[in-house]
Amino acid sequence: MNRTVLDLWVGVFVAIGVAAVLFLALKVGNLSSANIGETYRLQANFDNIGGLKPRAPVKSSGVVVGRVTEITFDPKLYVAVVRMDVDKRYSFPRDTIFTILTSGLLGEQYVGLEVGGDEEVLKPGDTVNRNKTQGAVVLEKLISQFMFNKAAESPKAPEQ
Repeated sequence: MNRTVLDLWVGVFVAIGVAAVLFLALKVGNLSSANIGETYRLQANFDNIGGLKPRAPVKSSGVVVGRVTEITFDPKLYVAVVRMDVDKRYSFPRDTIFTILTSGLLGEQYVGLEVGGDEEVLKPGDTVNRNKTQGAVVLEKLISQFMFNKAAESPKAPEQ
C-alpha cells in the first residue's frame, strides 16, 4: 500500500470512531430519542425532586410514556413544579400516583406513574397535587435516620 491509501484508511477509521463516540454521547444524554409524537402537558407538585432533570423519562410499567420538560419552584406553595409531556396515545386515571424513582442504585431519576382505578382521566393541563405525588428518596436522609435509630437503641453505659 502506498502512503495515500494508508492515510485514507486511517481517516476512515478515525471518522467511524468519532461517529461512534458521538452516537454513544447522544444515547447517554437522552438527546438522540426522537420526539414522541403528539403530546399533552401535565404538571405535578413535589416536595423533593432529588436529582430529577429536564428530559428525564416519564414511565408507566417500565414503558416510557413521556418526558419531563421543565422544573420550576413555586414560591407560594414552596414546592417543586414538574411539567411533563405525555404521549397522547396514553391516558391515565385522575388518581394516578406520580413518584420520583431511580434506575438502579445510583442511576438516573425518572417520574414513575402508578395507575389508579378512577374512570375519569387526566386532561391536558391538569395539575397533580402533593397528595398524589411522592418525592425522591434522599439517600443521606435514610442513612442519618438509620444511624439515629441505631444510636437510640444502643444500651446506655453503666453509671459508676
